[in-house]
Amino acid sequence: MIEIMDKRLRAARFRDRLAQAMRDTDTTQSALARATAVDRSTISQLLTDDGARLPNAHVVGACATALGVSADWLLGLSDRPESAADLLSASLSVTEAARALVDERIFDWHREAAGYKIRHVPAALPDMLKTRALMEWEYTPHLGRTADQAIGASEDRLEWMRSARSDYEIAMPLYELHSFAHGVGYYQDVPLDIRLEQLDRFHDLTEQLYPRLRIYLFDARRLFSSPLTVFGPLLCVLYVGSNYLAFRDLERVEIFTNHFDRLVREADLTARHLPTHLRHLRAAIA
Repeated sequence: MIEIMDKRLRAARFRDRLAQAMRDTDTTQSALARATAVDRSTISQLLTDDGARLPNAHVVGACATALGVSADWLLGLSDRPESAADLLSASLSVTEAARALVDERIFDWHREAAGYKIRHVPAALPDMLKTRALMEWEYTPHLGRTADQAIGASEDRLEWMRSARSDYEIAMPLYELHSFAHGVGYYQDVPLDIRLEQLDRFHDLTEQLYPRLRIYLFDARRLFSSPLTVFGPLLCVLYVGSNYLAFRDLERVEIFTNHFDRLVREADLTARHLPTHLRHLRAAIA
């Protein structure tokens, strides 16, 4: 809702905030005059004039730039002094994504969100539920001789994540699980014994950890989702292959939370029905 403010009140707020920004940055009137290319008397007038007039847009913008605040904040249109660029930088980060299990960055995000519900759409099958044999099949080509060490470290981190005080909701497309079970597409070279062992692990964990772990399967023909994780109200992380996009502003976290909740709401198979579905899948390929 837009606040309708009396002209004198807005002018008074501008003076107060301009003075505050100058104090915070230890900027003198002379220094601000030089930085904004206006006379020092103009700066003095901006700080002392008790009328209802506001400076023109050029002067407001120049003062905001020189003091490192937003023009909207100086004019009382925003309660955040940061500039739009600073706000975006604080709310969005782009970091490199390692091609390996649970890297330190993901682990740190999980520790930060301990106690909050974590919503997750995996890029393939959820790493935290994979057998060691499947992880070796998937990651050895990328990690080479360090695969065993990396998998061992990841198993320790995943065990911590499973024992943390967080509820997990995982949403994944139906075709992902079916493609894995039948060894097609991405999983075409996975031996049958590894697939059977993995389905058994899925089945056991979904029964043992329910309701703290809930997995939902949605129809990708109706709904689509990029791989993402929502860490409670703290942040949302999108996986785009070689990078993570991490959002920390409440508005975007809420948007992706609502997106995930829709995947759950419209899922074809709920967490309660998943163990039965896994038994049927296993019987079909055994």
